[in-house]
Amino acid sequence: MSASEAVQSAEGPKGLARLGTNTLSWLQAAPLTLVLALFLIFPIVTIVIVSFWDYSEYALIPDLILDNYTYLLSSPVTWSIFLSTLGYAAASWILTLLIGFTVAYFLAFHVRTLTWQIVLFMVCTIPFWTSNVIRMISWIPVLGRNGLVNQGLMGVGIIDHPLEFLLFSDFAVILAFVHLYTLFMVVPIFNSMMRIDRSLLEAAADQGASAWQTLWSVIVPLCRPGIVIGSIFVVTLVMGDFITVRLMSGGQGASVGVMMNNEISLLQYPAAAADAVVLLAVVLLMVFGMLKAVDIRREL
Repeated sequence: MSASEAVQSAEGPKGLARLGTNTLSWLQAAPLTLVLALFLIFPIVTIVIVSFWDYSEYALIPDLILDNYTYLLSSPVTWSIFLSTLGYAAASWILTLLIGFTVAYFLAFHVRTLTWQIVLFMVCTIPFWTSNVIRMISWIPVLGRNGLVNQGLMGVGIIDHPLEFLLFSDFAVILAFVHLYTLFMVVPIFNSMMRIDRSLLEAAADQGASAWQTLWSVIVPLCRPGIVIGSIFVVTLVMGDFITVRLMSGGQGASVGVMMNNEISLLQYPAAAADAVVLLAVVLLMVFGMLKAVDIRREL
């Protein structure tokens, strides 16, 4: 037997073993790949295709036109709606970040025992066991013209007449968003804080750093992955939400989700699909920007 034949015969079982390992890996990944293809990729591709169709009052016309995108990008109304949606997302992100970071900081650094951390975390979680719609509706008797807030303020003499902006306004929409999505900010930030080595805080204190200096120079930089993950959750949820805007604004607020829902109710599916594609592109750009700011894989 020649030397080359000997090498080939020796590598034969190894090659078969590698082939078997690769086949097994593909088989293990196949179910998840199939699920993603059926429930994520296929619907997105379908929406993109439909966004180029034409339509009339009573029918969809398969075609390849840019009219839906031309109208969307040239209409001042749609631009104002997108800006309104971005405003909701920015305000909700800032408030949920402040509240979520504060709650996570308290749970991670001021609650000393694991038992109490679990108990308090469950207290934060229990309201999320109910429907979002029920939690939104619960604000109506609180913020309404004759609600608890207005009655209480008038009872102590702070105001003479009910405050109209508390309900069915942008204030109510943002308040509902903060109420609904703050937990999505608390969880990842709390997880990042629990990973921080407490000896780093002791070292900062030994170097004479104040509590604020330790917070900004040690804790916040080490919590960046959690902040980014929570921000992605909150921003994507707010950008695609339409139920909250419709209910809490009393039909007076505008968002891309509400616009798409109105177009769908009028059977204008291609126009709604074009809105969805542009909204998806905007959200992906925002997520890409946040991921570029922090390398989550490296810092986790």
